Amino acid sequence: MGFDQYHEPAHDLSEETRTKARMLASLTEEVEAINWYEQRISVEKDKTAKAIMQNAQQEEFKHFGMDLEFLLRKMPKWKIVLQDILFKEGDIVQHGEKAEDDAG
Repeated sequence: MGFDQYHEPAHDLSEETRTKARMLASLTEEVEAINWYEQRISVEKDKTAKAIMQNAQQEEFKHFGMDLEFLLRKMPKWKIVLQDILFKEGDIVQHGEKAEDDAG
């Protein structure tokens, strides 16, 4: 069974790189799940079904956050960049430009 998450031969990649690839794939899957639930929730008429989907979506948020935190701990430049962008008031693009400069 092949894995399309690698762009280089898996046996040439370090264990750390393969772990990051798996976590990046997981992060992507969580975002997709959040999006799918968002779409389902927006059209669901049954209140109970909607509540169940909202609960499930919250689980996906948690998983996304844990995946992201793991990656930030393993990828210090990501952490530097995101600390300059996330949870700040003001112009997002300006924060992004500063983050890029700070990461150098």
